[in-house]
This record gives sequence, C-alpha cells and structure tokens, in this order.
Amino acid sequence: MLVFQKQLMMRRVLLALLPVFAFAFYLYGFRLLLLTAVVIPAAVITEFIFEKIRKPEKKNPVTEAVFVTGFLFLLSLPPEAPWWIALIGIVFAVTIGKEVFGGFGRNVFNPAISGRLFIYITFPNFMTAGFVSAGNFGGDAVTAATPLALLRQGQTLDLLNLGTGIHPGSFGESALVLILLAAVYLIATKTASYRIILSTLAGAGLFTTALYLAGVPNAFPPLHSLASGSILFVSVFYATDPVSAPKKPAAQWIYGFLIGTTAMLIRQFSLFGEGTSFAVLLGNTFASLFDELLKKKTQKETAAA
Repeated sequence: MLVFQKQLMMRRVLLALLPVFAFAFYLYGFRLLLLTAVVIPAAVITEFIFEKIRKPEKKNPVTEAVFVTGFLFLLSLPPEAPWWIALIGIVFAVTIGKEVFGGFGRNVFNPAISGRLFIYITFPNFMTAGFVSAGNFGGDAVTAATPLALLRQGQTLDLLNLGTGIHPGSFGESALVLILLAAVYLIATKTASYRIILSTLAGAGLFTTALYLAGVPNAFPPLHSLASGSILFVSVFYATDPVSAPKKPAAQWIYGFLIGTTAMLIRQFSLFGEGTSFAVLLGNTFASLFDELLKKKTQKETAAA
C-alpha cells in the first residue's frame, strides 16, 4: 500500500482547489475527469519512481505536494488538450521541474508551471488556439473564443459574465469568485502570502492601466484584462508556491510585482495570448536573489545601527 508523506499546507491548497475543480466539471463535464485520470496517477508514479531510485529504503517516498502539482497543472490546461499532451506535460513537470533538483523543497521553479509552459511551447497548435471545443456548459458542446481572444479582436466584454465564469478558457481560470474565496481561505490559514497575491495583482493592474491611459494601440481595458485569462488563478495558486517564491516579506512584494507586470507586458506585446507562465518562471528565477539582496541590506542596516 502506497503511503504519502502528510503535508498540512498541501492539503489546504487542495481544499482550496476543490470548488474550482467542481466548477470546471460543471463547465466541461467528463472531459475534465478523463484528463484527471491521466494526470494525477502519472504525477504520483513519476515521483514514486524517482524517489525510490534516489532512496530505495524510503517507506513513503511520495509527498502530498505531488497532488498539488498535478491538480494545478490539470486546471491550467485548455479543455481540448489531448490526453497524451497532458501526460507528457505532467511527467515533465515532476521530472524536470522537481525531481532533478532533489525532490520536494529543493526545486527552483514551480513544477506545474514548468510542465505547462513546456507543452505550451512544444505543442502550440493545441495550446494557443484561443478557442475551446470540449465544453459542456450545461450539456451543450460549444466552440467559442476565450475572453482574451475576444479582447485581442477589439471586442468589448461583459464584466458580469467574466465574473460569473460562464465562458471558455483553461479549466481553472474562469471561476473568479471561487478563486477569490480560495485566496481568503489560504491567507486566513497562513498557507499563502497575501503580499505575493496583492503585489502580483497590483503589478498587473497598474501596468495595464498605464498602457490603457497612455493610449497604447489595442491596450486592454484594465478591469477586463484582470478578469480575463489566468492572472487571478496564477496570483493565488502559482505565484504563492512557498518553495519557489521568496521568503522575506519585502522580497515577496517585489517578486509579485515583477510577475504581474511581466505577465501584462507579454500579454500585450508578444504573439503569446497569455504571459502568466513566463512571468512566474521569471519571478522564480529571481526569487532567491531578492531574498539575498534584502538580507544583505538588512545586515548593513543592523551593523550601521
């Protein structure tokens, strides 16, 4: 019998993801369950193999954190993603994003984002279409443009519709109210850093507002931009990863602001429809540097005092 390493913090994240998962099932039905049946077992098996190779004597080699990686990766997928691409992505996420660094607590980059970005670049025809065709939406299959695709076409979106989440997109990105409630829960239980969540959204909001007020051609309206795509989901669940994010409070403000502004910069000016994955990996790259620079600054201030 496989026994998992118990991690209370990871269980809280899974609990926060549960309503988002349920809403995704309401929108996309058994398509979500099919990919779940591929992604979650593959994540567990991959970690089990690597941990057993590293430490054969270990009785419980698999952490509960692997379920967080699996569900975060799963909910970042577009509903039309083929199962074999999902399989490749999650194996990459656990192997390259986590295990090559030594397993849980040692990874530099967020594993789920690493896997998502890998298949995003490797299989762009499947991942960047801007349309979904596997949705049920109450039982009726649809093919419709995502909100970001419509914004790029210059269309005006209904904020109420964006808020309720009844629109196409990646599995987990559209349930805005549920994501906000998850943020409150994670902050209240000290599972996620409110500094990172607020600074990520502030960076995204201020940057997109500046572009809009400056009259940049095709700049997205700020509120519509924040309510579209995965910026809210990323701010709450990805940017706050305790392993790949900075530890010092001041560094967390800088880190989140970097992710938010970078995401909007890529979204507005690049060929990619969404910039959040790139932005999180960029933030992960500088996370330890931010901690180190602020540590040295604190030491100098203490010595001067």
